[in-house]
Amino acid sequence: MDAKKRSSIEAEGSKERGLVHVWQAGSCSVTPERLPGWGGKTVLQAALGVKHGVLLTEDGEVYSFGTLPWRSEPAEVCPSSPILENALVGQFVVTVATGSFHNGAVTESGVVYMWGENSAGQCAIANQQYVPEPNPVSISDSETSPLLAVRILQLACGEEHTLALSISREIWAWGTGCQLGLITTTFPVTKPQKVEHLAGRVVLQVACGAFHSLALVQCLPSQDLKPVPERCNQCSQLLITMTDKEDHVIISDSHCCPLGVTLSESQAENQANTAISPSTETVDSRGEVFENTLVENDLPIATELNVGNVQTTSGDAISSQQDVMGTSEISSARNIPSYPDTQAVDEYVQKLSDRSIRENSENSEKPMASQPLVKEAIPNLHSPPTTSTSALNSLVVSCASAVGVRVAATYEAGALSLKKVMNFYSTAPCEPGAQAGGSSIGPEGLKDSREEQVKQESMQGKKSSSLVDIREEESEGGSRRLSLPGLLSQVSPRLLRKAARVKTRTVVLTPTYSGEADALLPSLRTEVWTWGKGKEGQLGHGDVLPRLQPLCVKCLDGKEVIHLEAGGYHSLALTAKSQVYSWGSNTFGQLGHSDFPTTVPRLAKVNGKNGVWSVAAGQDYSLFLVDTEDFQPGLYYSGRQDPTEGDNLPENHSGTKTPVLLSCSKLGYISRVTAGKDSYLALVDKNIMGYIASLHELATTERRFYSKLSDIKSQILRPLLSLENLGTASTVQLLQEVASRFSKLCYLIGQHGASLSSFLQGIKEARSLVILKHASLFLDSYTEYCTSITNFLVMGGFQLLAKPAIDFLNKNQELLQDLSEVNDENTQLMEILNTLFFLPIRQLHNYAKVLLKLATCFEVTSPEYQKLQDSSSCYESLAVHLGRKRKEAEYTLGFWKTFPGKMTDSLRKPERRLLCESSNRALSLQHAGRFSVNWFILFNDALVHAQFSTHHVFPLATLWAEPLSEEAGGVNGLKITTPEEQFTLISSTPQEKTKWLRAVSQAVDQALRGTSDLPPYSSGSSIQRQEPPISRSAKYTFYKDARLKDATYDGRWLSGKPHGRGVLKWPDGKMYSGMFRNGLEDGYGEYRIPNKALNKEDHYVGHWKEGKMCGQGVFSYASGEVFEGCFQDNMRHGHGLLRSGKLTSSSPSMFIGQWVMDKKAGYGVFDDITRGEKYMGMWQDDVCQGNGVVVTQFGLYYEGNFHLNKMMGNGVLLSEDDTIYEGEFSDDWTLNGKGTLTMPNGDYIEGYFSGEWGSGIKITGTYFKPSLYDSDKDRPKVFPEILSRSQTQTLESLEFIPQHVGAFSVEKYDDIKKYLIKACDTPLHPLGRLVETLVAVYRMTYVGVGANRRLLQEAVKEIKSYLKRLFQLVRFLFPELPEEGSTIPLSAPLPTERKSFCTGRSDSRSESPEPGYVVTSSGLLLPVLLPRLYPPLFMLYALDNDREEDIYWECVLRLNKQPDVALLGFLGVQRKFWPVSLSILGESKKILPTTKDACFASAIECLQQISTTFTPSDKLKVIQQTFEEISQSVLASLQEDFLWSMDDLFPVFLYVVLRARIRNLGSEVHLIEDLMDPYLQHGEQGIMFTTLKACYYQIQREKLN
Repeated sequence: MDAKKRSSIEAEGSKERGLVHVWQAGSCSVTPERLPGWGGKTVLQAALGVKHGVLLTEDGEVYSFGTLPWRSEPAEVCPSSPILENALVGQFVVTVATGSFHNGAVTESGVVYMWGENSAGQCAIANQQYVPEPNPVSISDSETSPLLAVRILQLACGEEHTLALSISREIWAWGTGCQLGLITTTFPVTKPQKVEHLAGRVVLQVACGAFHSLALVQCLPSQDLKPVPERCNQCSQLLITMTDKEDHVIISDSHCCPLGVTLSESQAENQANTAISPSTETVDSRGEVFENTLVENDLPIATELNVGNVQTTSGDAISSQQDVMGTSEISSARNIPSYPDTQAVDEYVQKLSDRSIRENSENSEKPMASQPLVKEAIPNLHSPPTTSTSALNSLVVSCASAVGVRVAATYEAGALSLKKVMNFYSTAPCEPGAQAGGSSIGPEGLKDSREEQVKQESMQGKKSSSLVDIREEESEGGSRRLSLPGLLSQVSPRLLRKAARVKTRTVVLTPTYSGEADALLPSLRTEVWTWGKGKEGQLGHGDVLPRLQPLCVKCLDGKEVIHLEAGGYHSLALTAKSQVYSWGSNTFGQLGHSDFPTTVPRLAKVNGKNGVWSVAAGQDYSLFLVDTEDFQPGLYYSGRQDPTEGDNLPENHSGTKTPVLLSCSKLGYISRVTAGKDSYLALVDKNIMGYIASLHELATTERRFYSKLSDIKSQILRPLLSLENLGTASTVQLLQEVASRFSKLCYLIGQHGASLSSFLQGIKEARSLVILKHASLFLDSYTEYCTSITNFLVMGGFQLLAKPAIDFLNKNQELLQDLSEVNDENTQLMEILNTLFFLPIRQLHNYAKVLLKLATCFEVTSPEYQKLQDSSSCYESLAVHLGRKRKEAEYTLGFWKTFPGKMTDSLRKPERRLLCESSNRALSLQHAGRFSVNWFILFNDALVHAQFSTHHVFPLATLWAEPLSEEAGGVNGLKITTPEEQFTLISSTPQEKTKWLRAVSQAVDQALRGTSDLPPYSSGSSIQRQEPPISRSAKYTFYKDARLKDATYDGRWLSGKPHGRGVLKWPDGKMYSGMFRNGLEDGYGEYRIPNKALNKEDHYVGHWKEGKMCGQGVFSYASGEVFEGCFQDNMRHGHGLLRSGKLTSSSPSMFIGQWVMDKKAGYGVFDDITRGEKYMGMWQDDVCQGNGVVVTQFGLYYEGNFHLNKMMGNGVLLSEDDTIYEGEFSDDWTLNGKGTLTMPNGDYIEGYFSGEWGSGIKITGTYFKPSLYDSDKDRPKVFPEILSRSQTQTLESLEFIPQHVGAFSVEKYDDIKKYLIKACDTPLHPLGRLVETLVAVYRMTYVGVGANRRLLQEAVKEIKSYLKRLFQLVRFLFPELPEEGSTIPLSAPLPTERKSFCTGRSDSRSESPEPGYVVTSSGLLLPVLLPRLYPPLFMLYALDNDREEDIYWECVLRLNKQPDVALLGFLGVQRKFWPVSLSILGESKKILPTTKDACFASAIECLQQISTTFTPSDKLKVIQQTFEEISQSVLASLQEDFLWSMDDLFPVFLYVVLRARIRNLGSEVHLIEDLMDPYLQHGEQGIMFTTLKACYYQIQREKLN
């Protein structure tokens, strides 16, 4: 709080703020008094009740004064001076409110405190007459879980109710009466309830009259508007009616339900049953009754409402001739004069409502009929009623007053047609109004008269928004439809046509609302909703009916209401245009006008010239704060005038005819007025150092400025837009854009004016002014508007307007001169219009002037002074900048007038401005022809080179200008570079050269920055660069270049060439996106080429060089083929993988191998998935040519020489059953010629063969049966030689490689290992890419059809070949890495000696070196390679060892059925090694004969991990670990040191192997054997591996035992 206090005590003296002055109501001449007993505290807000008041000071304290009957201390009931409300001390109150006899306060944290009279529950406490001290009110939202306390922003109090507006913009109500807007019949409501009818809407403010409530609600955004239903939900009447006339149709949406409530089902049925005919309204429809229209005897009166059952009463006549208007409904008599007839009416209403509740159950299904008593209406309150006024005439008069003076004559002229209409509707034979009041008629007559009365009701118009002055509607413009009462629609088509003729073409002119502005400033898009008792018309719906729920006052839509005030029985609405609409009781002229009816909002006539910026409504009077010429607010009073002393009739109060100005200029500057019953109060500020005056000047000028802008919008802009033949579509569009930006600016100014009005009623801290805090909002809006109006000017908009608008302008010459403040009679109309449109720019000077005035009120060193000073210069510099923009536009317009016509059309653009041109021959083209004419024109976006009838436009973003050096011939030359041209301009003088160079450079720089339209206050743009950057981002379309013609490039440039990242698009759909170098595609990029035939596109992603595909890339063809690999000169060249088709297509295949000039050449593997064949071998010109191997899915293996895709000459064929043929082949693998066929059992045939394998072979030859005793090893084994297919890779672009200095150590060896693992994990590293490619080739070769056991040895050899050659590469990277087989010396001392597992002697390094200390290619590279190659390799091992492993597995399964003890015995394990007991979860359990899978469990688990490892060294470590686990288990049971011998160890290990149940143990053994390091074979791990291998073979033989 201290900070707040400090901030408000400023240089201009805060003690002279918030002074309280009090007047007595009813006497305009009396000068105000100071509040008795009040000290000097600054008052921020005051509120007045009937006999008391409340003050809120700037430090958040609350004081009460007046008659306070609720106080507990007798001395405090009528205190002599304001007393502090101690209960609120320390709470920091931000706003206060008073009702007639109760009070409320809201604290900073949003908590509500209530005190005062509570007889109707208005203080939210049950069963307590008075609340003496401020008491916190609990408001919680039951819809949230858990219950959350609702924070409150604002309070409003009536006589018996209180409304609170929450921070979420919802209304909460408590107290008694229909004015709460709650759906309840139980009163009082002491627990605050939400007004559900407005839930979901943004409520901006609430106000309470004695028995009615008002809410200011933000309009729904257009997209939130729901589709309009056909019928009203509440009374089922049609919402839109259509009347068909002879020559036109009238559509009217003039329905408005009289009660804003939903009917129950029973009454909806009731309505349906009583409908008379489709053309008339239902009997139960509630026609609104206006005070001076026909008053039917059957006037509906709303009683209290139950949620489930709505009851309205149709009873006898309740109004008398004397009491049609001006009566007030008083609930409790508190020394308030009550009219006798009012009391009678009240009692009668009470009886009616009681009776209606009793009769509810009986009569809910049938309409209540009663005797009609048609009374004559009173046309005017001030003139006595005349008996000669017929019902028809009074109806005409009422409608005339409703729709305005202008159409009254037309109504009277249409009286005949009115009579016809009424006769047409009436079913009774007599004229309406002719029946006697007391005549009794039969049931038929009753029905007829009821019917007639309903029809008359339907004639009176059903909607409040119909009763608006048509002139107001017209001035508001075409965004709203002209709405007339239903009666008018039916009566006078001629009048309608006449009214509609004003606008032949509707142009909607709505501001484009800025979301940011709406968030920071008060919204002007508002609606007024009212509810409660409406006997005096204070609800504004055009009737005197009560409303139980909020209902929108339609005729205030679009009026930009910013503040509402509610008096006792009248309401005021203040608009952004500084106008006041008033409605309700006008007994004393408190509405500020004498128009009728007073049941709908009308403009108060306060002061002809000046606008109202604040209002207050008392019991029976109103106060208006008005702007004056010297900016000091003037206070006007309108309402009750107490009689002077000489008057004999003290109770005969009179009222003011028009608002009266009170003399208060000597008091100071009034910031706020508050009204009660008998007194009103003003808060006044003294003008110290001119601070307050400057604030008022700012606010007043802004409000007046808004009024002027609104007038220009409605009286000039809108008519202009609606004119015919405005010219070309582009001109109209520009004018509409001007109008749109004008509307946006206008709306912002309106919001700002409203914001300043509320600012003046607060603390008035300069730093919280919106034009300071959110200056960019204003600067941007003004800049936007100036841009659109200068664009319009440049395009010759004002000249084009001259012809179509001349009549309009001539008619409105005075209006134009008045608005534009041009007094010279001789000024042309278009000039005035021009001045008018540039008028808003003037306001910037005004902002700057006032901010400077405010700055002088502070110390020069203060932050406020600095801020005000900076903002002032900001606005001033923008004003100057925009003035310059206007001059530029006028200069450009002058140029277009002199420029040749044809070129003007193509070159003239709204945003294009002229900078300089060479018409004075100051600039010429070098080497130009003798008679050529070259004209150079520099615009803000392009340089134009114009010749006789042609011209070329060079966009500035892609233009480079540099001066020619003096050595180049001493000419004053400028070299201009564009993407496709380069030319030199010669200037006549050095000065001219400098001028043009500077102009071009600045223009290019601005074009690149995009800041040409931004004012100089924006950051950075004040610093002018000497010359624009040589490298830049820009967009350009080529027009000349053969390859790039019509293509568009968007990206980085360097000296006229695309250079860097960019996107190039051709008109035919081709597109390149990626890197460029010197105008060509170079680097990494993506290229798409549409294929129209296939309706797909070719797509390449990869590397480019000098405009061609070069390097690694992926090309996806439209046909579905995908190539991944190397390119050169746009062709496939190098290693690559081509996938053709999908698995479901006709011919899927895959090729991986070498390419030369777009064709397969060199070694490659081709997998024909459809035929199930895989070819591995040499290629040439896209065909198989040379040595190759073919494997088929049926297990056949061919090897031989291929020519043009066919195997010919000598070759080998192996079948699935090991039958081998070696010999000659002809085309397509047909056996043809000499050969040898060897059977699986060793028998063979030598001779001549012919025929296809599998379909009968013709043999001529000899059959041999070798000796039975020949060993297996002599059987011929045929394996093809491994084909070399390594692919060397360039060793370019290697990243940082760890360098080692000094002797090579184990640590350095580990570093290399880590580097290799990382490098091979990253495809971006050449080694990683190499490994990735090798893996792809390997998998491609040995997967699918290639998974043939014949290929196992080739697969192993291929891995060894990889290791060998990769090791060479690694040694190239790391020259210090020793050769293969070298031993790395140990850098650290040996660890403590470990006994050998088997022999017990000390481990000797020379005999058994540890892995990792001997450098081998497998030790270094297998951990990288083998995990990637493992699946295809292991599959080959599994296929090769299939038979052996089946035998092994059968034996494993059989032996594992034995329990542990039996199996140990069977395998011959010595008893001392048998475990006796087991430790399971800490418990020792004995091993029983039935125990299974328990012995040596840890060793078994360890051995099972062999399947989870990849490299032989890892597998060997697992075996070693298993031996150690066995040893640990035995040591634990023997309890003594012990050395194994192989005889003891083998049976135990055999047991572990059996129990481990490793399915592919044979494959594991053979893989380790083939790939383990040779130096390990004779070491400890070698012995252990041999043991495992022996176990594997032993298990297979166990079958024989």
